Amino acid sequence: MKLSVDISMYPLHKDFEEPIKEFITKLRASKFEIQENPLSTQVYGDYKEIMTWLNENIHEAFLNEENCVFVLKLIKGDRANYEPHI
Repeated sequence: MKLSVDISMYPLHKDFEEPIKEFITKLRASKFEIQENPLSTQVYGDYKEIMTWLNENIHEAFLNEENCVFVLKLIKGDRANYEPHI
């Protein structure tokens, strides 16, 4: 099954940029299709593969960051090239 995820990371301290950059660098190195914007990153791929990757990498971020928030929106299907019908 295909999955689309909208993910935002919020380290709760003054030097918040570096942990976000590290997370996005790891995401770029993954095999998933990604689209970045200033507020979130969209990830597209196989459900089980994305969820395994997110589980491992969010866990690592939580171990490295004392206070950190992740916001995830999970959408069934590949919405990478979605064109809304208005």
